[in-house]
Amino acid sequence: MPNDRTGAYRTQQRQNLTPREAEAMAFTKAAVLLEDARKNPGDYEAFAQALRFNHLLWTIIQADITDRANKLPPMIKANVLSLSIFVDKQTALALAEADPQILEALININRNMAEGLRMTPPADGVEKPAEVSAPAAPLGGGGVHA
Repeated sequence: MPNDRTGAYRTQQRQNLTPREAEAMAFTKAAVLLEDARKNPGDYEAFAQALRFNHLLWTIIQADITDRANKLPPMIKANVLSLSIFVDKQTALALAEADPQILEALININRNMAEGLRMTPPADGVEKPAEVSAPAAPLGGGGVHA
């Protein structure tokens, strides 16, 4: 059955992802859901579902950033935490007003986070894109990894 093979492929693909790749995929998935919601403003269920997914993702990020075991530099932790607070406020505003234009900032933030995570950490000071496959279904937990 094709679906069984596809499911097995996706499972194997997820198991081979680095934490950075998994996080980049989650941010990309959130951005895609938010873009779809922005393009179809009449579908409030999709709108709210996209915002809930994004909120869950950022809640996971907040938990990871505040974990003492997180090894990111303090300045990066502070910046990501500030960004997550902004995302929380934008999410509440978007849900209250049901205005698809409010999603634009959230989409851009998620796309930028995904792009940054797909960059290879610089060994020589020059960032290079990592080779990552196309986004698939969201993965469970994780936080922003160095």
